[in-house]
Amino acid sequence: MARGGRRRQTLAQGLDKEVYTVVRKILDDRAQYADTQSTSLSFAGVYDEIRASNSSLNRRPKKLLEDSIQRVLEIIQGDRESDSEDFVAVGEEKEEEEEERQIHKSVSNKLNKSIVSAWSTSTTLPPAFAPKPASTPNMESSQVSTSQRLTNGEPRPKKRRAGNVSIDRSPPSHVSLESLGGVTPVIQELRRLLVIPMSKPEIYASNKVQPPRGILLHGPPGCGKTMIANALAAELGVNFISVSATSIVSGMSGESEKALRDLFDEAKSCAPCLLFIDEIDAIAQKRETAQREMEKRIVAQLSVCMDDLTIEKTDGKPVVVLAATNRLETLDAALRRGGRFDKEINMRVPTEPDRARILEALTKGMKMADNVDLDVLAKRTPGFVGADLNDLVLTASATAMERYLDVLQANSDKYIMDVDGDQLLDKHPDAESIKSLRRLVKYIKGQSPSSEAEESSLLVTFEDFLTALPKIQPSALREGFATIPSTTFASIGALDDHIRELTETVISPIRDPAVYTKLGLPAWSGTLLWGPPGCGKTLLAKACANASHANFISVKGPELLNKYLGESERAVRQVFTRARSSVPVIVFFDELDALVPTRDGGVGGGSEASARVVNTLLAELDGVGHSREGIYFIAATNRPDIIDPAMLRPGRLDMFLYVGLPDAEGRVEILRTLCKKVNDLVFDESVATIARECDGFSGADLESLLRRAGLAAVRRIKSSGGPDTIITQDFLHAKTEVRRSVGVEDITKFEALRKNWRK
Repeated sequence: MARGGRRRQTLAQGLDKEVYTVVRKILDDRAQYADTQSTSLSFAGVYDEIRASNSSLNRRPKKLLEDSIQRVLEIIQGDRESDSEDFVAVGEEKEEEEEERQIHKSVSNKLNKSIVSAWSTSTTLPPAFAPKPASTPNMESSQVSTSQRLTNGEPRPKKRRAGNVSIDRSPPSHVSLESLGGVTPVIQELRRLLVIPMSKPEIYASNKVQPPRGILLHGPPGCGKTMIANALAAELGVNFISVSATSIVSGMSGESEKALRDLFDEAKSCAPCLLFIDEIDAIAQKRETAQREMEKRIVAQLSVCMDDLTIEKTDGKPVVVLAATNRLETLDAALRRGGRFDKEINMRVPTEPDRARILEALTKGMKMADNVDLDVLAKRTPGFVGADLNDLVLTASATAMERYLDVLQANSDKYIMDVDGDQLLDKHPDAESIKSLRRLVKYIKGQSPSSEAEESSLLVTFEDFLTALPKIQPSALREGFATIPSTTFASIGALDDHIRELTETVISPIRDPAVYTKLGLPAWSGTLLWGPPGCGKTLLAKACANASHANFISVKGPELLNKYLGESERAVRQVFTRARSSVPVIVFFDELDALVPTRDGGVGGGSEASARVVNTLLAELDGVGHSREGIYFIAATNRPDIIDPAMLRPGRLDMFLYVGLPDAEGRVEILRTLCKKVNDLVFDESVATIARECDGFSGADLESLLRRAGLAAVRRIKSSGGPDTIITQDFLHAKTEVRRSVGVEDITKFEALRKNWRK
């Protein structure tokens, strides 16, 4: 590559000589014949002259020829301006104008102008091409202005113009802590780490104590990491430098590292200072997985810059680096050690009280109706982060604004009868819409103070929030994870014992943790719901999450499996990482037997890859390296015999709830619950008798019975008429078409396994 570069440089030098000879000949000819255009030599004129007269240059590549003409014209222009420099009255103004002119005249991808100094010093060359002595200051500045790079390839430092604006160090003024809500734990943690170092740094210097150098804010997108960093800087009132990590990355070798060094030098020059790097994962990814050497050098440079932030090297004035990321697991481990980003603050998905406080902060100063209940909105927005709630408030405000526009349109159509138009407008297919718009504009421009009806239409009502709620998709759903489901215990029948057990072990510790904390009772590690298919295991888990108002992450066992090495284990770790950012949370694993089959190679045993998945899940359940506080694990399966025995010990899955087939009265209760959703259906004793006769039916079978009865009712109504609802005759007809899904042999196997587990 170096040999090719020297060859191109040599070619460019020779080409510039030939072009310069041609241009001088053109100028001499014009001067000889007293041409009036001799003083306004243009690029196009020279190019056309060369193409028309010189055969050797015509064979040169077009791009190289254009670049060479541009360089020669710039040097000739520079020679002319240097000759007339004595006639300029104000030297500094002339220099600035010259710099601007040179910037506008420069073209992209110009070859290195340093070749000028390497040309031969023969007598045929003009003085502009000859190398100039390095001892003359004026000559040095001239050479810098005509050469963009040094001989070693590094860029020359650009000459700053007077009055050039440096990096903004002032703290933000557009945000404060009053703009936030539900981040009290984060504020307390940052207060402990930053208030004294930023307000009285001399205490650390006198006691020879190092203040924190790096604080890492991590959490799901939209939870307020960037906003709280700006708000904290505004409250502290110290110098603040905020950059995006992507603005540091450059495509040229060495530029990214230099940008990092300059950034930290700027922060140290204005210490005490807060340096905020947003989306730091863009420049600090793990070096073992980096695709290019540049990424590894950036991580190394950032580590060195962090090490140089000791209080001795900053003259006793601390520089604290705040960084934000939502991909904590991708950061290089060297940056997360002590002395660098050793303080990590997890900004979690807000809980219900936190969401209420966020909504209060977002709606502060907004004109709202009296019926707006923010606490009810907080209950109806599970899984929403701050950005989602802000979107909800904006959408509700837009709904109120549309209502206000409709009121103005109605008034304009009522009071403005004539608008400017012509006969052509009457023939237009959209004439009425255009006239309506013109009436609205005329009404608004000539409107007196708004009437009471118009002012009331601007108020944001609770109905506006309810209208906007289905339009907002929470961030958890965008990432493929479910939020609190709508299933309640009222929609489940014949499982009262299971509901009571889940209430005592899962719901009460979430809703009323003080009672359990006072007694010193640890939370249950996990619950396994097992039994025949179709008996309501998944419904129980969803209703449990709904009753506890906790976040809900639903994971199907097979969807975590991946054919690529290590991806399945990474998916399991990612589930628990997101769970730790969403506490209190219920993690529900459906079809657990597909994810953690037995590792002994027996019936249902998995491969080596599945064994690694089992080991990863066991480690996460044990809380190795992380706390499991606030994370409740519920699993469901209809094949408990093939689950690895290590999953079934206390500390991982503590409680087993057998969800079996309902008895006769249980079937009646289930069918009665299902029939509540059908309009005008009377659940009388005849229907209850049919439910009792459906021996061996599960909840899913009874739901199928109701659907078949509905189809029978449709056929009956179309053929012979009758009541427009499902009647007993329809249930009797459906009973002949629906069969039980769980056989006698299956029930025998489950009962045997149940007795064995009891022993």
